Order: sequence, then structure tokens, then C-alpha cells
Amino acid sequence: MQSRNLKDVSWAGSEQGGGKGAIVAFRDTFYAPGPICAAQSQTPLVSKLEALQCHFTWDMDPSRSKLLHQRDKLVDIGTEEGNSWLGHIYNLRGFIQYKLGLIEDAQSFFNKAAEAFRQMRKADDGPWLAVNYGNLAWLHHHLGDQAESEAYLSKVEALMKKYPSLSQDELHAEIYAEKAWTLVKFSTDRELVTDYFQKAIRMQPDMVEWNTCHILYSKTDDVLEKMRVAKEQDPENLSLAVYYLEQRAKKGERIEDEARELARRVLRNPVSSHSGIKGILRVYRYYVSFDEAIDLAEEALENHPDERYLKRCAALYYKWFIYFSSSRPKQSTIDRAISLLKEVISLYPHCSLMKEVDLANIYAKSNHTKAIAEQMYQQLLESDLEPADKQLLYNNYAKYLKCDRQEYQRSVQYHMKVAAIPHQSSFRRNSIKILEKMKNRRSNPMLREIEEFLENLQEP
Repeated sequence: MQSRNLKDVSWAGSEQGGGKGAIVAFRDTFYAPGPICAAQSQTPLVSKLEALQCHFTWDMDPSRSKLLHQRDKLVDIGTEEGNSWLGHIYNLRGFIQYKLGLIEDAQSFFNKAAEAFRQMRKADDGPWLAVNYGNLAWLHHHLGDQAESEAYLSKVEALMKKYPSLSQDELHAEIYAEKAWTLVKFSTDRELVTDYFQKAIRMQPDMVEWNTCHILYSKTDDVLEKMRVAKEQDPENLSLAVYYLEQRAKKGERIEDEARELARRVLRNPVSSHSGIKGILRVYRYYVSFDEAIDLAEEALENHPDERYLKRCAALYYKWFIYFSSSRPKQSTIDRAISLLKEVISLYPHCSLMKEVDLANIYAKSNHTKAIAEQMYQQLLESDLEPADKQLLYNNYAKYLKCDRQEYQRSVQYHMKVAAIPHQSSFRRNSIKILEKMKNRRSNPMLREIEEFLENLQEP
């Protein structure tokens, strides 16, 4: 069933045990706010399901490529005990598995989500289970088990009666928080996500992890002061500590010694994409030294040689080291980058396009592997890709053609191919920016063609 925006959808539910006031509270706590009419008491099961607040109704219809990419990102967060977002992670993983057609896996993850919430909140039930029960109601509906679907709908109703929202006009704070956290992964509407976080925090200001996540996401002008306060409230969150250090460095503070001390703390923690390792490597790159960033990545790998996320981080920084080195990189450095990238590609088989592009570009930096780079690009260009992935590939191939092969006309043509694909992305914006710069160079032999292309270019 196609998910849709549910702000204008409502469901009255049963009037037993609470009268009209209870119905209004039920609808506004876990369902989209909207008017009630008597006829809605007879709505079929599907209408009730559509009115739920859960992953199946949050306007998330991503491409298969996006689903696979997000699945890998969730796996890299890890499942360490004490992760305050573990229930949300399992809920989203369950939804992704459902969208990928892996129904049994989906149900398993939804069940894990419920258990994670119970362990984290140290309670058998609570409003934090509303989204999870909504997901299970939808899942059983799609499995054809309407009785079980109805049972989970009843569980949502029971939660509402026990844990009403603070306001009849708004969702429950737990709903806003999980919706915001989930839409961070899929939505481009930053204002909407920020609004959901702010509503959740206003209703339950004691939820430290919500505030931390909101600050890391919003990145407002006054972020430094907000981060200082958040860091005092959430001192063990190393991702926050790293980001706060980075913001201070951007303001001109000398933070080298603090960075080295913080790196020790990051290395002592379990490996996770939320452990701060990628952020501290970035701080080293810009504010300590590139050489020390590489050494830090290698030390982390030495401590955890089987962690794919560390290999991904190390490969990224070897790539940047090679790209931005002031002198020709040593062959041993290139070989190490190639070795890491090959491993990463094998460890992320469903979303390795960017790493395959990186590998081709690294091959192009060595005289005896330039032919391999072109061969790799040609194989990638012949593959069946979604529009967003085509933009990624064409944009990188255009830069490769210019920088490594000095084929300027073909480079321009591929930047045009990127821009012509009707999909908004950073790669499209970058290619258009490059074409605009070329247009301003009056000696460019393709000037007329570029001008005409940009004049006729339609926005997606």
C-alpha cells in the first residue's frame, strides 16, 4: 500500500471506556490530528491503519539503493547495550527489511525493537511502543492476518488511554522523537524534522538523547553554546564531544592537544559509527595533521582488525591523503588505499558504488594502473543504475576525464549528463556549478554549447 501524508486523516476508534474526550485524546496522541465525524466509527481496518503514526505511514518510499545504503548505516551503528536509540534502530531496520521484501526479518526486527524499548525504559509498556505496535499492525495486515493486525491496533488504543499526550492538538512526545530520528535518514525537509525534535523536547525536556540528536542535526548559528550545554548534560556522548571540539576549532581555537586526548577516549570505546571515530579523524585531518589522521586510523584498525566500519573510515582518509597530498604519494600509500578499498567494496556489496569510483580514481594516480582505472569506469558506465547513482558516477567520471585524461570536451559532456537527470542531488548542483564557471571563461571552445544547455536546463 502506498504510504501518504496523514495530517488530514483521522480515526475515531471505539467510544467505550472514555466517551468523546477519550476518542479525541486517542486520535491526537498517536494519530494524525483531524476532525471527527460519527461515520468514522465504522471505518474499515485499512482506514484505521492509515491513521496510525508509524514507519508505514510516514511518507517514506525510498529507492532500493537508498534502502540498502541506510541498512548498512544502521548496521554500522551497532547494537551495544545502553544505546538509547536501539529500539528506534530496530524499528527502522524492520521497516527497511519489509520494503526489501524480507518479511520474516522485518518481524524479527520489530520484535527486537519492542524488547529493546522495554530494557532501555525498564518497563513492560509505555508510549515508546506505539510506533512499534503500529508497524506490527501494518505488517500483520500485509501478511493477511487481520485478527493479529486488529490486536495491535487495540494495543495502540490501550497505550493512548494509559499515556495520553500533554496536548490534544499534538502527537505524543515519544512519537515526535522517533519520527524526527527516522526522517533524519530519509527526509530533505530539515524544518519539519527540526520541528518534530523541538516539540518532543518541549514536552519531555529531561530526554537528554533527544536534545543531543537535535543539536547534532540542526547545526544552527548559535550551535556552539547549545553544544556546550548539551555536552555538560551528555558527557559520555563522544560524537557530541568531537563535534563540539570541531566547532571550536572552526572559530580559531587551538585544539590539537584536546583532539589527541579525545582520540584516546574514542579508541577505548566499542567500534560504532556513533563512537566519534569518523569525526575525530576529520578533526585530525583539518586541525592536527593528515599524517596523524592516517596513523590514528591504522591504530584503530590494529585494535579492531575485523571491523568493516573502521576499514571504511581508513579507506576514506587514505583517499583524501592521496588526493590532496602536496607531493606525489608513495606507491606504498597508493597500494594500501587500493587494498582497503577492495576490502570495503567486498564488505558493502549492496552500496559500494562510491567506493568503486574511489578505487578507479586511486588506480588513475599510478602510471602502471591507469588502464585499470579506465576499464573500471567503463564497466560502471555500462551498469544499470538509478538516477541518483548515475549522477554520482557521471560527476566523478567527468572530473576524472578532466584531471587524469585531459579530455575536456568529454568532461563537459558528462557534467551535462549529470545536470540533465531530473533529480536533485549534491552531484547535480556541483556539475551545474562547474558548467557555470566554464561559461564565464570566454575562451572556452564549448562556450556556446554550455550557454545553450544551461539556458534550456529545467529544474526537477
